[in-house]
Parts: sequence; C-alpha cells; structure tokens
Amino acid sequence: MNIIDSGFFYWIIFAIPSIVIASTFHEYAHAWTATKLGDLTSKVNGRLTLNPLKHIDPLGALCMILFKFGWSKPVPINEYNFENRTRDTALVSIAGPLSNFFLLLVISALNSLLRPTGGLAVFFVTFAMVNIVLAIFNLLPIPPLDGHKIVRAFLPQKARYYWENLERFQIPFLIILLIPIFPFGSIISLLISKVSSLLLSVLGLI
Repeated sequence: MNIIDSGFFYWIIFAIPSIVIASTFHEYAHAWTATKLGDLTSKVNGRLTLNPLKHIDPLGALCMILFKFGWSKPVPINEYNFENRTRDTALVSIAGPLSNFFLLLVISALNSLLRPTGGLAVFFVTFAMVNIVLAIFNLLPIPPLDGHKIVRAFLPQKARYYWENLERFQIPFLIILLIPIFPFGSIISLLISKVSSLLLSVLGLI
C-alpha cells in the first residue's frame, strides 16, 4: 500500500513514477522469495516479474491518482507449499519492505555520489520518501499488511489462532490508521512523517 501527499504536478511527474518503481520491486521481492522457498503460486500467476503492469491493481491505481492513496495487487502465495508455514510466510512478507529499504540505500548512495540539483534532486528525495512510506506502512503489525504475518511467526502456537482471526477486522484497522480523525491528522501520517524526516536526514537526503 502507498501513501504520500503533495501538489498535482509534483504528484504526476515525480511521485507516481517513484511509486510505480518502488511498489513493483516490493511485489517482485514477495514473489521471488516465495518462489525460492518452494511456493510457485506467484510465478504461475505471472507475478515473478519486474513488469509493473503485472502488479498494478486498476482500482488501486485510480485511487492513487484521484486520492493519493492506492495499492498494488497482492502477490498470491500458498502457505502450505512452504517447509515451515509461519516462518516462510514471514520471510516472504518481510521481503517486500526490505526491498524498499534496499532501494532507499541505493538512492542515498547515488545522491552522495552525484549531488544532483533541480528536478533530479527532487526525484531522488521523492523516491526515497516513497520507499520509506512503503516499508514503514507495510511493517505495521495489522492485517492485511506484511507486519501482521511477520509478527505471527514469533507468537506461541495458541496465540496464533487469535492473531490470525484479526484479519476479520482489517477494514476497521485501516480506517483508524488512515482517516484524519485526530487534530494532528491520521495516525499513520504522524508516524511516517516522524520516521521519514529522521531517515532522510540521517541519509543526507535533506
């Protein structure tokens, strides 16, 4: 899932291309990891690719353009093809956010080497911001985000049943996170603004 905000032309020229690249790598990382761990479901469904068209959800893309919030098609997996269902599902889940942290480090290194100015500098910062947003948001331990599956791997067997049942409440969870019902806005906007500012500063991007 993807969240970011700014002016219209900035959104079209810098943000959307950044989101397409970052989300494509994110979904590809899920598919690649699942395939390596023995589940060929994503490969059979054509998701083991860096072609962004294979990962775009039409409704999610439309919402991204209109409302600056959208989503990609989830990578399909069959947990029962893994040697260890909970462990390997967690590895597949964390692969997406890790790919975004990797892209963040790459763009940070390029920024240090090239010292870009003008539009290229804006793109570098935007691309970094998008990857931070994707990684942090998807690591939150609520369904249907990657973090929910990651946390499950660390829970005792008895607790996993109740944890998995939280998936029934994924819509209310997302509404609480995303809707600006507090004076400071939404919970996720506050969290991401704090984390992204810190990371962009540490990496020398701002």
